[in-house]
Amino acid sequence: MDFNTILANCGIWSEPTSVAAKNIADLEKFYNSAELTCIYNYCLLNIEDSDLLIQIIKLTDSNRAKSTLAILLELLQQPKDDISDEDEKEKYMNVRIMCVKAIANYKDTSTVTALLDCLNNKKEHYRIRLACADALGRIGDRYAVKPLLDVVEDEDEKSVYLKESAAFALGLLGDTSAIDPLVTILESKQGFLDKFSFLKEKIVESLGKLNFNNKKIIKALKSSLMDSSPMVRINAIEAIMNSGDEDSEKLIKPCLQDEDDEVKKNALIALYNLIGKDILDEVIELPIYSEYLKTEAKNLIEEYESDDEE
Repeated sequence: MDFNTILANCGIWSEPTSVAAKNIADLEKFYNSAELTCIYNYCLLNIEDSDLLIQIIKLTDSNRAKSTLAILLELLQQPKDDISDEDEKEKYMNVRIMCVKAIANYKDTSTVTALLDCLNNKKEHYRIRLACADALGRIGDRYAVKPLLDVVEDEDEKSVYLKESAAFALGLLGDTSAIDPLVTILESKQGFLDKFSFLKEKIVESLGKLNFNNKKIIKALKSSLMDSSPMVRINAIEAIMNSGDEDSEKLIKPCLQDEDDEVKKNALIALYNLIGKDILDEVIELPIYSEYLKTEAKNLIEEYESDDEE
């Protein structure tokens, strides 16, 4: 195949990026999967336009060929620090982030080492590291548990977004070896975590995903119901609801009188899911519950009755 002629016919060097990208996408009408892989690979290795590269990386997702995966890893590991123009530097970083997303879709555990190298490189831009943390969670390799925990625990790590993504990835991995360290972080580093409310939310959310009716997790989630952050309390309510613990109802019910309306609402929904319509009737009838919550209960009853009629 004459790749240069194909690319020239697509307008790579003569048409705007959007037109060239559409023309390359239209090649699927004329070439089979193996041929398209060869064309895409050639593009990835020879095209400099970052915007066009991003579009081509998206196209490769339909084939996910092993040969393309090797090129994606190569692009990820080439930061091109010599780019002086800030706009171009930003565009090329977006190319590398798109590479990470495409790599994650392969679910290939052989890519974990390269992703961990980027994750652990503190000189790397936090957005690249963020994408790698997310990819590691989606690939699901247990080898990534310890490095991700290290990121969450590292008090010198400047990017709270990276910590949040690492905590979220641990939940996706579903490895029970992360339970004790995450519980320890939640229980012993409150001063540190208080500065990062979103991080606490992600840790609680991850514990909920890891929860196999584990008593240590239930204890940590119970403490999180009294956290100063409403979102942490809401995440804890959801996690407890999904835990299957025999005391779930008893733990969540006091949250119906929380100071925050959204927490009350989420507690009501959780209890409705756990025990049904009786909790709605109770909230409406008893004077201890706020008017806001009574209204929410009536709204749920209306939805409940509407569903029954359908």
